[in-house]
Amino acid sequence: MEAKEIIEKLNALFPDPKCELDYKNNYELLVAVILSAQCTDKRVNIVSKELFKEYNTPQKMLTLSQEELEEKIHSCGFYHNKAKNILSMSKSLIDNFNGEVPNDLTQLQSLAGVGRKTANVVYSEAFKGDAIAVDTHVLRVSNRLGFVKTDKTYDCERGLMEKFDKKDWGKLHIQLVHFGRYICKSQKPLCQDCPFKQICVNK
Repeated sequence: MEAKEIIEKLNALFPDPKCELDYKNNYELLVAVILSAQCTDKRVNIVSKELFKEYNTPQKMLTLSQEELEEKIHSCGFYHNKAKNILSMSKSLIDNFNGEVPNDLTQLQSLAGVGRKTANVVYSEAFKGDAIAVDTHVLRVSNRLGFVKTDKTYDCERGLMEKFDKKDWGKLHIQLVHFGRYICKSQKPLCQDCPFKQICVNK
């Protein structure tokens, strides 16, 4: 199946896909993506709704001690590292970027707690940049549909970038997340609802 046809089928399934993390500014998005590691978007939205009522800028976040922040984000898991990274990242934004989230993948990855996936999500979502963020859903779906054959997120990202046009990357990665979350699930995939049955390596 050609890339163009795959894009058409994904557009039919998810014509206007949206990031499912709730945020009101770029800083909130960055914090939410850091919190989402090994955690569901639903849980992050519950936690961040309360957190962002008072702490939705780097300056406000830094009024919290690490222990206070850990208590607020505890239910997201890995709260010790996440709190440490969020505070360090917030300080870096103030010291190096005038308190603003940078519109640059390399600069984003210079921040504590921001790896390639997080940087790609923020770059694509906040700045409409051309990037493909590979999470567990994207990795699973890309292997099942034969787009790539790898368990490494970076290799998966490169493979998708080679297969699909740059203009489609930002929308594609959200579509693949939704496809993996709601149709091509890890357990009990809804194969009867899948338009890609003929290319699935698991059929």
